[in-house]
Amino acid sequence: FFFKQKTAYEIRNCDWSSDVCSSDLNPVDWYPWGEEALTQARQQNKPILLSIGYSACHWCHVMERESFEDESVAGVMNEKFVCIKVDREERPDLDKIYQTAHQILVQRSGGWPLTMFLKPDDLMPFFGGTYFPKEPRHGLPGFVDVMQRVETFYREQRDALDQQSESLADVFTRIQPQAPTQGVDITPGVLNIAYSELKQQFDPRYGGFGSAPKFPHPPSIERCLRYWAQSVIGNDADGLALHTVAHTLRAMAAGGIYDQLGGGFCRYAVDQAWMIPHFEKMLYDNAQLLWLYSDAAIATGEPAFARIACDTANWVVREMQAPSGGYYSTLDADSEGEEGKYYVWTTDELQQRLSPEEWSVVEARYGLKGAGNFEGRWHLNVSMETPEIAQGLELDVSRVGELLESAHTKLLRAREQRVRPGRDEKILTSWNGLMIRGMARTGRLLGRSEFVRSAEEALDFLRAKLWRDGRLLATTKDDRAHLNAYLDDYVFVLDGLLELLQARWRTTDLELALGLADAVLAHFENKELGGFYLTSDDHEKLIYRPIPTYDDAVPSGNGVAAFSLLRLGHLLGEPRYLDAAERTLKALHASITHAPSAHGTLLSAMEEYLFPTQTIVLRGAPEALRPWLERCQQSYAPRRQTYAIPLDVERLPSILGERKPCGQVTAYVCTGHSCDAPITDLGRLDAALESNEAPVAAASST
Repeated sequence: FFFKQKTAYEIRNCDWSSDVCSSDLNPVDWYPWGEEALTQARQQNKPILLSIGYSACHWCHVMERESFEDESVAGVMNEKFVCIKVDREERPDLDKIYQTAHQILVQRSGGWPLTMFLKPDDLMPFFGGTYFPKEPRHGLPGFVDVMQRVETFYREQRDALDQQSESLADVFTRIQPQAPTQGVDITPGVLNIAYSELKQQFDPRYGGFGSAPKFPHPPSIERCLRYWAQSVIGNDADGLALHTVAHTLRAMAAGGIYDQLGGGFCRYAVDQAWMIPHFEKMLYDNAQLLWLYSDAAIATGEPAFARIACDTANWVVREMQAPSGGYYSTLDADSEGEEGKYYVWTTDELQQRLSPEEWSVVEARYGLKGAGNFEGRWHLNVSMETPEIAQGLELDVSRVGELLESAHTKLLRAREQRVRPGRDEKILTSWNGLMIRGMARTGRLLGRSEFVRSAEEALDFLRAKLWRDGRLLATTKDDRAHLNAYLDDYVFVLDGLLELLQARWRTTDLELALGLADAVLAHFENKELGGFYLTSDDHEKLIYRPIPTYDDAVPSGNGVAAFSLLRLGHLLGEPRYLDAAERTLKALHASITHAPSAHGTLLSAMEEYLFPTQTIVLRGAPEALRPWLERCQQSYAPRRQTYAIPLDVERLPSILGERKPCGQVTAYVCTGHSCDAPITDLGRLDAALESNEAPVAAASST
């Protein structure tokens, strides 16, 4: 009974990021992670009970209600342990370390809530699990019994625990990337192997990869889309790769994992067919899916993909963007103590709010016949497409569209009167970087300037509140910014900046990008072997300093680092950034080749290393630049970056300063280190672009 969903507690009056961790309803004497708690544990010779979660977590809420609010359970916790509560979203370093330890100790993947017991002297874990019920059930021991046995073992088996700690420390050393093989050869073969693995994992019936519970896995979808583009450019188009992408995106958009009324995606589906989700909505999932649907809209020309991207972006602006500009973190799965209550309907509720004509269309669209699909009620899933509805009801397709739109408006208005799920209003630097990328890319590719403005507002917030003296902070809430930032914070914002600069130019943003890149090289790089640590060189010393390689719920920090450093290096002609990216790919090559399909983001960086980025710099008056920029963006070209810099911009660093306008519009086109002569004719630019882009291709729906 291990929970892979992303989850975190919100204890009443004791939020995970709070320094005050007890209340009348929660009698546990919680400490935040810090020197006070660690000193108490050492002085009292008590083991540490570490609970890691986050505010949108359903099973964390369950454990809170069952155990942490129970006086007898809390009494055992307070008597026998020093209890520490950690928000995994604010402390991904602790979460990464102790999730890894859990997997080593228990030989199964973990999740949230994560419950680990640590020795106070060295903070090494010696036992752990995820959710424990108060009383034994479902084959799980009761939490009080677990605690009593753990405490007894700690008192009576210290020598055995010390030996186990030594063994665990050795495992931590061995799972770190080792020195790369001398003369390691990076070849395209691993890209083909990754795609072959994904083909085996692909669900041909319902789309996506694997079975229930079904996660979107955006890096895997993006890998297939980039593989298709690579095959087209190589004149050997792989239609199955594009079908894998399109079928998956269609299925998710039609399923209950997508909010059919309000836009935005839930974390995952509990079934294989995407029908019923775990109802929490996470900023990072929606950021990645935003740019995927936008890219797919350009690659396939399907209007539905553009609609899903725009509706999701509108949901972000409406419900997840703070007035100050930053993006909030999550929406809970629960409201009024019930999972999904905010989103589901009875047929009576639907009929009462709709006209008979609207109801007939909605009933057909969502297949609302018989018993409900979620505990006797209905969670909306698309059952029938508009042309089929029109034929069955003998209506014009346009009329069906009008009725659906009016019905959705009424139902969304009615839903907004319900008690809303809780919203975690932490603003996390890394997740904001992902959403800046998603909003900027959606706005740029789909011609929606309001989404670009949203990304710009978020960036300006980060710069004002979380960028201090050349370093980032990781999080802010209630006007309190704190915690050293992690690798993901720096490189996700850097990647988002490069996307935003392609949507509109601002030299101050390029300067921030340079500051971020230089901080990454100075404070995170493994100087001996290559690659980047999750934590900086001046971070708190912990039992293990991870070097993240594979994609998890968010993209690999090393993958985004290598990708964005390659792009920034080619934009500026800066060898330092290009060399650091190359060192990263060589250092992590063994990890990538061991499980290629688990390293989608690093593979995107590897692809751009093998087939160097096409970098286009356009100079000219803003109005004159527009058709040139539109041409550069009209086809799916994942290995292209385009920057339109108005001619009145003068203060440009490095080789950008040499990109002078000579004529109404001048295009500077470089592929890797090779540059063409300046282009002043749009027709000549067109010819220069065709070899590096995939023309619009309709994907098979079969």
